[in-house]
Amino acid sequence: MGMKAIEAARVFVQETGISDSLSAEDFLAEREAMLKSLFPASELMPGASRLIKHFHAKGVPMCVATGSHKRHFELKTQRHGELFKLMHHIVLGDDLEVKQGKPSPDVFLAAARRFEGGPIDSQKILVFEDAPAGTLAAKSAGMCVVMVPDPRLDSSHRTIADQVVSSLSDFSPSEWGLPSFENAQA
Repeated sequence: MGMKAIEAARVFVQETGISDSLSAEDFLAEREAMLKSLFPASELMPGASRLIKHFHAKGVPMCVATGSHKRHFELKTQRHGELFKLMHHIVLGDDLEVKQGKPSPDVFLAAARRFEGGPIDSQKILVFEDAPAGTLAAKSAGMCVVMVPDPRLDSSHRTIADQVVSSLSDFSPSEWGLPSFENAQA
């Protein structure tokens, strides 16, 4: 939504008609408890491990640019630490350079500035996104986007992406001028 959590919660409880029975603050407290229980079980998207290991082995610089705040990011990634260590850097939603959340391009622009050797030209960055707000943010930053949406997402939200794949397993790096996979299954 691009809003701070409390602002988004106020909109949510108002728009859903539950504001008489649940305050925005109570909603956030209940939501936080639920996330603390669910996030540690987060799985990688199919094909993510293969793609990250392949890019790392081929020297393709990678980073994470997420709207998640540090506490949620750590919960979501705690089972996948070895893969996230392969990233050059990680920019989180509560980073000081990120003034607005997605669909603002702030997180992607901050990530582009932090690569070794200075800022990378946005047109040379390929972003993998699963959400419409993130896709819009990356496009607003001047980057190319491969969208890996939830299959239930309305197709109208997919049109801004440069490519849409149903799974990272379906992504072909060579179509983007990146090193090809050595074999079909890794």
